[in-house]
Amino acid sequence: MASDGIGEIEETAGSDIPFGTRLKLHRSRRGLTREVLGGLVGRSASWVKALETGRLGTPKLPLLLKLADALRIRDLAELTGAGSIPVEPFSGPGHPRLPAVRAAVNAFAPAADRPVPGLPHLRARLRGAWRARHAAPDHREVLGALLPELIEDAQAAVHAADRESHRRAARAVLSEVYSLAQFFIAYQPAQSLLWRVCERAVVTAREADDPRALGIAAWLMVQAHRDAGDWDAADAVAEGALAHLGAHLDRRDSDELRSLWGSLQFEAGYTAARRGESGAAWHRWDTARRAAERLPAGFYHPVTSFSRAVMGAHAVTVAVELRNGGEGVRQSLRSEAHTIPSRPRRARHRIEQARAYRLDGREGEALRLLAQAHAIAPETIRYNGHARAMIMEGLHSREHRARAAGLADRVGVPA
Repeated sequence: MASDGIGEIEETAGSDIPFGTRLKLHRSRRGLTREVLGGLVGRSASWVKALETGRLGTPKLPLLLKLADALRIRDLAELTGAGSIPVEPFSGPGHPRLPAVRAAVNAFAPAADRPVPGLPHLRARLRGAWRARHAAPDHREVLGALLPELIEDAQAAVHAADRESHRRAARAVLSEVYSLAQFFIAYQPAQSLLWRVCERAVVTAREADDPRALGIAAWLMVQAHRDAGDWDAADAVAEGALAHLGAHLDRRDSDELRSLWGSLQFEAGYTAARRGESGAAWHRWDTARRAAERLPAGFYHPVTSFSRAVMGAHAVTVAVELRNGGEGVRQSLRSEAHTIPSRPRRARHRIEQARAYRLDGREGEALRLLAQAHAIAPETIRYNGHARAMIMEGLHSREHRARAAGLADRVGVPA
């Protein structure tokens, strides 16, 4: 039997192991305290304890899905002991273009007879892909169509490079292509593929010795570690990347590097907020804000969206992660979502605003904001676990069921 108790659950899946016991063992395996797990699902540590000790029964489906997401469980049977109920239909679909992107990433090597495009041409295509991603309401469809050939061409450019300087330049492009792929793969049922491109982006950027590529790759790596619940690893990556970028901020082209430095400061604050460390979270946010104010007016990073415009959206996220709905609403009213150029980022901001209103007990306003997010970028809300959970919660509300049902139909949430 496994020492953490999970082996007992796996070996006796059909036996009558109480829900609370299963929950406690999975929580222990993930290394989460009751307070942290409760915060991740919008409940208290005492609520988690009541579940684990059997004073409360198995929660309803919306909360079960939140627990499964926080514990990285892919089948609700691991918690309930009932028949297999995969989480994917509730947490989000796999995009039809995912197999083609996976095949391009997994290819052993480019075909020997494949024409190799020049690096200026590859860079122009990459810039165009970022612009298309920010402009499109169906941004995953757009990226899914572009990525397979872009990945293969960037890989071919690295293999064909005949000088080390050319190889480093090609690796910088390839690293950013892998970073672009993460925006397509994230929040789909493809965790191993996500980690593969995440790690390749970092390694390739290091081999390129390119601060910009490494800053982008590290920014995404921090998010991946945080979403996986490994907050210490997220902090380690953020601090290492901040130190690396900090050594380059006096360069003539430092505006972009400063924006990446600011992006990483915010991500460190995001992680602190998820830990419940309010002072550290807001300090990091303020440091990022000051970095944004040093950038030229109108500057907007083509990858991270870092800018003056996005800092209000970041403030909403910090408040929400600290489980402070009232502050989240206040920050929401102060933010100016219409100034965010990126449609996916603007839609995500609406979802974060909805989370704030939901925490503040204003479910109708939350659903209204989710409808706005869907109008801005349907593919953002379709793959967002927080949005899907809020819609499912609305389906269980007598007052708001009709509005939630309409959203569920459009987003693809099982009603």
